[in-house]
Amino acid sequence: MTEASVARELDITLERNSPVPLYYQLAQSIEEAINSGQLAAGDRLENEVSMTRRLGLSRPTARQAIQELVKKGLLVRKRGVGTQVVHSQFSREERLTSLYDDLSQAGRVPTTRVLDYQVGTLADDVRSAIDAAEVTSTDFITVRRLRMADDTPLAILCNYLPARYDLSRDDLEAKGLYAGLRAAGVNLKIAHQRIGARLMTAEEAELLAEETPAACLTVERIAYDDTGQFVEYGRHLYRATHYSVQSSLVV
Repeated sequence: MTEASVARELDITLERNSPVPLYYQLAQSIEEAINSGQLAAGDRLENEVSMTRRLGLSRPTARQAIQELVKKGLLVRKRGVGTQVVHSQFSREERLTSLYDDLSQAGRVPTTRVLDYQVGTLADDVRSAIDAAEVTSTDFITVRRLRMADDTPLAILCNYLPARYDLSRDDLEAKGLYAGLRAAGVNLKIAHQRIGARLMTAEEAELLAEETPAACLTVERIAYDDTGQFVEYGRHLYRATHYSVQSSLVV
């Protein structure tokens, strides 16, 4: 029997005097164990009977907590196996970094499949989003990529950048966009981005291995170098079940 097939008992403390419902406390504790790596993909949770007896909970409370995590895509129920961890969600801080680099630093294995690569003029809606007054280039690289983490589809990335950067299709499959820009002597300095949410299209859901309807996070980002010159514009889409953005707010 492999280690992953052994039911895992978590050390969970519940605050019974807290206004936070017990099912939510339990769900948060399990989710934290998944995101911290204490529970890995394939690990099996102890069954509801054992969990409720050990923690002094009712079975409906435990069932509700587990169902919340099933909805988030963190757990899956399998007949004859029990409840297993599907994956850990990748949480990313709001800073000017490459998703490729962030995944590598988090111990994940990033890979890229280029879905489309073209050199030419920009569509009107893209030029409008960038603000054509700031753009002196006439030819642009338009690249659409599928980014995976440990062979799990995570994001669809569409970027537009001046053709003078001369990044090839092979370059963008072998490494991250920002790594390629740094190698070209670009010193990225600042970016403005907008985060939103919507439902995936059928084509997007197929690429990201989701069943429709499926929610996704969207990010639009315009990046500039240390001279204030436009570098790239990105329209990115992330699986909401696999990806989150972490911010720090200061008074």
